[in-house]
Amino acid sequence: MANTSSAKKATRKILARTAVNKSRKSRMRTFIRKVEEAIAGGDQATAAAALRAAQPELMRAAQKGVLHKNTASRKVSRLASRVKALGA
Repeated sequence: MANTSSAKKATRKILARTAVNKSRKSRMRTFIRKVEEAIAGGDQATAAAALRAAQPELMRAAQKGVLHKNTASRKVSRLASRVKALGA
Protein backbone atom coordinates (compact mmCIF):
# COMPACT_ATOMS: atom_id res chain seq x y z
CA MET A 1 0.00 0.00 0.00
CA ALA A 2 1.20 3.51 -0.84
CA ASN A 3 2.42 5.47 2.17
CA THR A 4 3.31 8.92 0.86
CA SER A 5 0.86 11.32 -0.72
CA SER A 6 2.91 11.34 -3.93
CA ALA A 7 2.77 7.54 -4.11
CA LYS A 8 -1.00 7.67 -3.60
CA LYS A 9 -1.31 10.21 -6.40
CA ALA A 10 0.90 8.05 -8.64
CA THR A 11 -1.42 5.10 -8.00
CA ARG A 12 -4.45 7.20 -9.01
CA LYS A 13 -2.66 8.34 -12.18
CA ILE A 14 -1.70 4.77 -13.09
CA LEU A 15 -5.31 3.61 -12.68
CA ALA A 16 -6.58 6.44 -14.89
CA ARG A 17 -3.93 5.82 -17.55
CA THR A 18 -4.63 2.07 -17.51
CA ALA A 19 -8.33 2.72 -18.13
CA VAL A 20 -7.54 5.01 -21.08
CA ASN A 21 -5.06 2.56 -22.59
CA LYS A 22 -7.50 -0.32 -22.15
CA SER A 23 -10.16 1.66 -23.98
CA ARG A 24 -7.77 2.53 -26.83
CA LYS A 25 -6.61 -1.08 -27.16
CA SER A 26 -10.20 -2.34 -27.19
CA ARG A 27 -11.17 0.18 -29.88
CA MET A 28 -8.15 -0.83 -31.97
CA ARG A 29 -9.04 -4.52 -31.68
CA THR A 30 -12.61 -3.78 -32.77
CA PHE A 31 -11.38 -2.12 -35.95
CA ILE A 32 -9.01 -5.03 -36.66
CA ARG A 33 -11.84 -7.52 -36.09
CA LYS A 34 -14.04 -5.67 -38.60
CA VAL A 35 -11.30 -5.98 -41.24
CA GLU A 36 -10.81 -9.69 -40.49
CA GLU A 37 -14.55 -10.35 -40.67
CA ALA A 38 -14.71 -8.58 -44.05
CA ILE A 39 -11.76 -10.68 -45.27
CA ALA A 40 -13.49 -13.86 -44.05
CA GLY A 41 -16.64 -12.74 -45.89
CA GLY A 42 -14.61 -12.50 -49.09
CA ASP A 43 -15.77 -8.98 -50.01
CA GLN A 44 -12.74 -6.97 -51.07
CA ALA A 45 -14.54 -3.60 -51.22
CA THR A 46 -15.83 -3.94 -47.65
CA ALA A 47 -12.47 -5.21 -46.44
CA ALA A 48 -10.66 -2.29 -48.09
CA ALA A 49 -13.06 0.21 -46.50
CA ALA A 50 -12.61 -1.44 -43.10
CA LEU A 51 -8.83 -1.33 -43.55
CA ARG A 52 -8.93 2.38 -44.38
CA ALA A 53 -10.84 2.94 -41.13
CA ALA A 54 -8.54 0.69 -39.08
CA GLN A 55 -5.22 2.09 -40.29
CA PRO A 56 -5.44 5.51 -38.58
CA GLU A 57 -6.77 3.84 -35.44
CA LEU A 58 -3.71 1.55 -35.28
CA MET A 59 -1.32 4.42 -35.91
CA ARG A 60 -3.07 6.52 -33.25
CA ALA A 61 -2.61 3.68 -30.77
CA ALA A 62 1.10 3.61 -31.66
CA GLN A 63 1.38 7.38 -31.28
CA LYS A 64 -0.29 7.24 -27.86
CA GLY A 65 2.06 4.50 -26.67
CA VAL A 66 -0.42 1.63 -26.57
CA LEU A 67 1.53 -0.20 -29.30
CA HIS A 68 5.04 0.11 -30.63
CA LYS A 69 5.21 1.95 -33.97
CA ASN A 70 6.69 -1.06 -35.76
CA THR A 71 4.01 -3.37 -34.34
CA ALA A 72 1.26 -1.10 -35.66
CA SER A 73 2.96 -0.89 -39.06
CA ARG A 74 3.35 -4.66 -39.18
CA LYS A 75 -0.34 -5.20 -38.36
CA VAL A 76 -1.42 -2.72 -41.05
CA SER A 77 0.91 -4.30 -43.58
CA ARG A 78 -0.32 -7.83 -42.91
CA LEU A 79 -3.96 -6.79 -43.07
CA ALA A 80 -3.32 -4.86 -46.31
CA SER A 81 -1.66 -7.86 -47.93
CA ARG A 82 -4.59 -10.09 -46.93
CA VAL A 83 -7.09 -7.58 -48.38
CA LYS A 84 -5.04 -7.32 -51.58
CA ALA A 85 -4.96 -11.12 -51.89
CA LEU A 86 -8.78 -11.16 -52.00
CA GLY A 87 -8.72 -9.41 -55.37
CA ALA A 88 -6.22 -11.83 -56.89
